[in-house]
Amino acid sequence: MQLIATSIVIDPDAEQPVYLQIANQLLGLIKEGTLPTAQRLLSTRKLAELLKVHRKTIVRAYDELLVQGWLESEAGNGTFVSKNLPVVKLEKLPVNIGKQATPLKTAGYRIGTPAFLERKLLKHTTRYHLDDGYPDGRISPLTELSRAYRTQLRAGSPYSRLGYGDPKGSLWLREELSRFFFDSRGFNITAENILITRGTIMGIYLVSAALLQPGDNVVMGELGWMGANMNFLQAKANVLRIGVDQHGIVIEELRQLCLLKNIRLVYITPHHNYPTTVALRADRRMQLLNLAEEFGFIIFEDDYDYDFHYLNRPLQPLAGADKTGNVLYCGSFAKTIAPGFRVGYLVGPENVIQHLSGLRRIIDRQGDSMLESAIAELLHFGTIQKHLRRSLRIYRERRDAITELMKYHLLDKVNFQSPDGGMAVWTTFDPAINVKELLGKALKKDIYINDGSGQCSNVYAENSLRLGFASSTPSELEYMIETIGKLTR
Repeated sequence: MQLIATSIVIDPDAEQPVYLQIANQLLGLIKEGTLPTAQRLLSTRKLAELLKVHRKTIVRAYDELLVQGWLESEAGNGTFVSKNLPVVKLEKLPVNIGKQATPLKTAGYRIGTPAFLERKLLKHTTRYHLDDGYPDGRISPLTELSRAYRTQLRAGSPYSRLGYGDPKGSLWLREELSRFFFDSRGFNITAENILITRGTIMGIYLVSAALLQPGDNVVMGELGWMGANMNFLQAKANVLRIGVDQHGIVIEELRQLCLLKNIRLVYITPHHNYPTTVALRADRRMQLLNLAEEFGFIIFEDDYDYDFHYLNRPLQPLAGADKTGNVLYCGSFAKTIAPGFRVGYLVGPENVIQHLSGLRRIIDRQGDSMLESAIAELLHFGTIQKHLRRSLRIYRERRDAITELMKYHLLDKVNFQSPDGGMAVWTTFDPAINVKELLGKALKKDIYINDGSGQCSNVYAENSLRLGFASSTPSELEYMIETIGKLTR
């Protein structure tokens, strides 16, 4: 026992009290079996002498482990390691112990991570970036939003304002959204048709988890968004692909699938197809709605950047023309304000919204009610609407800037069409250009280029990428496109 005392090291400069240092080290000796079950410990006086601390320090250390049940005391006989603990067998350490995984890194049980979840996390640290199509946070109404957020923190009863709320989300925000959608999208809905989410990805997850069964058939474009694809696979659905051309998804291919299989859900990004940015033509929209009514499948309409269309008014979402209740409409404020503000919305029939809110309640009790109400305030006073008009003008100028720069500096090295809307240019590089190598060279020039990891396709084989322009100023775009031109010579 006296030898065990020598293994206890006390750091007088540590923030942790000395008695806890001693207690924790004794606990470690018990857990590893060095102090076996029913082992009698040194007296508090003796251990205090060996460790050169006050006896009361040892008493507190023993008391800590007594309370936790690791030790037990017998009056007049001493303190012992608890007899109720399982016996720990000391084993000879393997020679390659340094190569073994630690429990903090590797679990002792199988987790079976599927391959589709192994998607790298992107963090942009470069000064310049041609991203996947993100907004410019520098022009967002942050001052107005922070002012509205402070107002929500101070106004009303703290008990109700800061307490639990409706899993559907802030009633005020849902009411403001219903009015905003009527004005901007022609939706004739109420607050009961809206579920506030943490973003589009949460909307897809809720629908996948609540409305899909293992083996259900889900259809999406052969070029699509990886985030949606991952959710469908997680729900153990069969993901079927159909073609995408210059007018969006090929509806005739969908019809043929419907004749062969029972389709549960069709995922689309009709306004600006992800990743190619093309719009789903009006006749195809009507054909899609007719197919949904005929075959009874769900249309999940992901309208991720509806508000940014440059040539004319945006096409009406399918949800606005839905007469049978087959469309679920989803979007977020990630493109309107910034991705860091996790507020989105899912629009659908009342019974579906109620069903999904029940699932949302058990995975995320509610959203950020303060942030939701702050955004409701910005909608109520027209701040977001004004910001959308301003940012639409700015992003149109940046679209024009990048397309002119690409024509000048990249000449016949890329093929692209100036997008009618959205925040990115779908760009196909000459087959002679190794896109993967180009991305590495650009990174050395402090330029991040979207690597296509969000696309459901082999981007390096196809040599096609989305080049996001909205988050960069014209001068930043000039530096990047000029640099890429030099790197491809």
